[in-house]
Amino acid sequence: MEIVLLITMLMATGAVAGLCSGLFGVGGGFIVVPALLFVLDMAGYRGDGIIFIAIGTSLATIILASSRSAFTHWKLGSLDIQFVRTWLPWLTVGTLIGVSFTALVSSRDLQFIFAVGVGAYSLFFLFPRAFSRFEFESLPVGMTRAVLGTSVGGVSALLGIGGGTPIVITMTLCGRPIVEAVGTAAGVGVIIGLLGAAGFLIIGLTKVVVGAPPGSIGFINIPALIAISAVSVVTAPYGARLAHNVKTESLKRGFGVYLLVVAVIILQ
Repeated sequence: MEIVLLITMLMATGAVAGLCSGLFGVGGGFIVVPALLFVLDMAGYRGDGIIFIAIGTSLATIILASSRSAFTHWKLGSLDIQFVRTWLPWLTVGTLIGVSFTALVSSRDLQFIFAVGVGAYSLFFLFPRAFSRFEFESLPVGMTRAVLGTSVGGVSALLGIGGGTPIVITMTLCGRPIVEAVGTAAGVGVIIGLLGAAGFLIIGLTKVVVGAPPGSIGFINIPALIAISAVSVVTAPYGARLAHNVKTESLKRGFGVYLLVVAVIILQ
């Protein structure tokens, strides 16, 4: 009975993560990481290092959810392939740096980094108009793009997210439509998810996590990955279509409140 409940909770997590991936352009990590920490804690897995498994598994789930979302946005004409291509080298470098950094920090440090990062990201969702005051004529190029792309990849890998929020912020401030920004962010999430998950898998094979749940390979828990991904790939296209048909301002604020609550809980 407990196993059925856990699987149900993981599938519900996948459903919400998929919707958020399509609707906001976020890879779902903001949903998956805290949900996994909660579910694993309920199941009695509270050992040191569980945060690594939550983040690694989150990055792995982002691959399918963001791929499904990105494909839907591409069909709807709201994915900028050129943006993804030109940012790819810097996103790659940043993600690899972020993953490498996890080999040097403790679980408590990573938990703190995640909470602070989530709290910072909540500001964009809570106060979207404040960010809209800063506008630029064109997308960053040269050194600015290199620094920003590397930063997005690094921070996203540490937080177990797909980099959607900073990409959406960047594109909208540069005059791109919000729907195009969300669709392109989903494409970026595929890159960060692939590289991040591979990195967490490899590094996790060199470190022992006390109290790791069964089915964990490296820093990725395969049963959780399957349960979450199986549903997220179904709901992601619905989120993408909703992004084209509904005003997301109130939804963003609600999501911002959620992020702020998550940050406070994890900091405790």
